[in-house]
Amino acid sequence: MNSSVRYAKDHPNVQAMEKAASPMAGRSLWDDAKRRMMRNKAAMASLVVLGLVVLLAVFGPMFATHAYNDIFYDAYLAPPSDNFWFGADANGRDLFVRTLIGARVSLAVGFMATAVSLVIGVLWGATAGFFGGAVDNVMMRIVDVLYSLPFVFFVIILMVVFGTSLWIMFIAIGAIEWLTMARIVRGQTLTLKEKEFVEAARATGVTPMDIVRRHIVPNLLGPVVIYMTLIIPYAILAESFLSFLGLGVQEPLTSWGVLISEGAQNMETAPWLLFFPAGFMAITLFCFNFIGDGLRDALDPKDR
Repeated sequence: MNSSVRYAKDHPNVQAMEKAASPMAGRSLWDDAKRRMMRNKAAMASLVVLGLVVLLAVFGPMFATHAYNDIFYDAYLAPPSDNFWFGADANGRDLFVRTLIGARVSLAVGFMATAVSLVIGVLWGATAGFFGGAVDNVMMRIVDVLYSLPFVFFVIILMVVFGTSLWIMFIAIGAIEWLTMARIVRGQTLTLKEKEFVEAARATGVTPMDIVRRHIVPNLLGPVVIYMTLIIPYAILAESFLSFLGLGVQEPLTSWGVLISEGAQNMETAPWLLFFPAGFMAITLFCFNFIGDGLRDALDPKDR
């Protein structure tokens, strides 16, 4: 009997079947999502392009020949040339360096505002959805009240009280974006809290807050990561809108919104002032959208 079992295990066909089955048995859902994501050419190309934009924003100004606030009086609205790759603005400043500085500021606002909305929204939505009842009603009514406040009005109040700064931009945009995050997380939590592993945790005496921290929040990563790729471009657009209205970044610092506002004023005489910052911004937003679509397809349980 033992010899027949040993012969069956040593048979070439059996060994081939075991090798083919072993990777499938050892691959987790996240490994499968990673493999599906890497097969998405548009998402992977967007990751590469976005990485290049981030590298240019972080390190590009360090190696530039001009500073973003250097003024060259003989380069008023100068067109693109060897000395000014993207041309010069109405004050004779290098548009290439200012576009990279604007990318640094806009991306920082996008990531920081997303971090604020992520922390507040996930904790708020997970707590409301898990406890339910009166706690859920009170917490979500607060969300509804904050939703009713106009975004620009809320930002103006913050800037009148605290002054204009980048930190106010982070707080203002993040304080609005966490509302939608909280609603999404709450809906997912209402489904997760009925799962067997949550019931098992309750039966073993795990405290409600530990259940939220250890079991609910980790299982929300899929929808949260996908929504994050949508919040970042929205935050960048919100910053650009505020800067376009003069409520955002102040001179001599700049952002894509400030550069687009200046370019719109000189669009007929110096179209490059609008073309380059708007092009960088459009490419970045497209990259985030393609990455979000790729993550949605990779993490969708219906396609596994």
